[in-house]
Amino acid sequence: MADSKHPDTSLKQPKIETRSRLGGVDIDRPAMQYDYTNFYFGAGEDSFALLDPFDAWWSEAEPEGYYQYESPLQSAPTTRVDVLDKKTGQVRAGLINFASYNYLGLSYREEVKEAIKAAVDVYGGGASGSPILSGTTALHKELSEEVARFKLKEGALIFPTGYSANVGTIAGLMRSGDLIVADQWAHASIVDGMILSKATSRFFRHNNVEDLERKLSGFNGKKLVVVEGVYSMDGDMPPLRDIVAVAKKHGARVMIDEAHSAFVFGDNGRGVVEELDLEEEVDIHLGTFSKSLGGQGGYTAGSLKLINYLRGFSRSRFFSCALAPTVAAGILAALRLAKTEPQLRTRLWDNVRFMKAKLDEDGVPTGVSASQVIPIMVRDDARIFEMGEAIFRAGVFINPVKYPAVPKHKSRFRMSISAAHTHEDLEQGATLIAGVLRDFGVCQ
Repeated sequence: MADSKHPDTSLKQPKIETRSRLGGVDIDRPAMQYDYTNFYFGAGEDSFALLDPFDAWWSEAEPEGYYQYESPLQSAPTTRVDVLDKKTGQVRAGLINFASYNYLGLSYREEVKEAIKAAVDVYGGGASGSPILSGTTALHKELSEEVARFKLKEGALIFPTGYSANVGTIAGLMRSGDLIVADQWAHASIVDGMILSKATSRFFRHNNVEDLERKLSGFNGKKLVVVEGVYSMDGDMPPLRDIVAVAKKHGARVMIDEAHSAFVFGDNGRGVVEELDLEEEVDIHLGTFSKSLGGQGGYTAGSLKLINYLRGFSRSRFFSCALAPTVAAGILAALRLAKTEPQLRTRLWDNVRFMKAKLDEDGVPTGVSASQVIPIMVRDDARIFEMGEAIFRAGVFINPVKYPAVPKHKSRFRMSISAAHTHEDLEQGATLIAGVLRDFGVCQ
């Protein structure tokens, strides 16, 4: 999944070696007894050694409904979507959509679509080059300048994806012998950036400022603390003011990934940093265009010195094809709508409050979310895909999440609320979900 966390490797992972073992009569529904983690490590000298046992499991798991992902949408990611049912081959129309981000409902606005169409006539389909060669167009330059102005920063760098923004920024700045300390629930792209940097990597317990201080203490050298504005699986926020204070005390720079909080938090939508008046205290501001703006790509914003340095050392941008000009045009239009229509954020937060109240009323457990990302905590690893299929058939499109994207026994459905949802959408969706979960004994 695009925004799953790094795998939890604290538990020993059982080995599955042969097809016969998978098909043994002593294993009940083998497809649901195993998951991806069972095929992460394998013995032998052949790099393909795990392919046969994986294929044996996969041939049973996929038809039984283990892989409830990559279900092809047949429509735009609006509040109601048409989705191909991979089991039956039929298209299920008009499902209430809680799976797409698109928090401000902008990806399918007419202004955005018209901007994309106009860009096609000028630039064609793709950039056809990396940003440092032929891939940069006037639209890319305009977008980077617009993002920098919006974030009140000296400069901004545009990346083809949010993933590449994290990888390129962290690995572009930090080196072997440096220290990076990130929240334990940091996104996989943050973790991969840490690995590629070859810096010493440490993780502090989620939102635990005391543990952050312990991880920073006693290290002499360059230090970077990385947190998120909203954590993508729990929907909660960091104690950012305290984190910044501890980081500064130890001489560490602070980077925040506002993938799920930029353009929706703060009076002007500049994110959690604006909400908490910490825009000048945080050194590196990173975010995506795929969540609130409904587009694609990512950005890093900060001082001009930082941006110019990363321009030469962010390999994930340097060696990638630039964002398609058509996409850049759509993002520009969406960003301008987000800036000029604050009522979109007002409507989003009204919808969030309405939905949380409805779910609470129906007895649906929603964890500690403080955002438009609402986890539905079923905590049933063995049956979550059965629940997911039942919810899908009831008329709701929402994604199940289980280990290793989240810890064992903390499986959930991740609900994304949009400004475009009506109260009718939300109420009907909550009722349908609660009805299924009641049948499974998750709520009373």
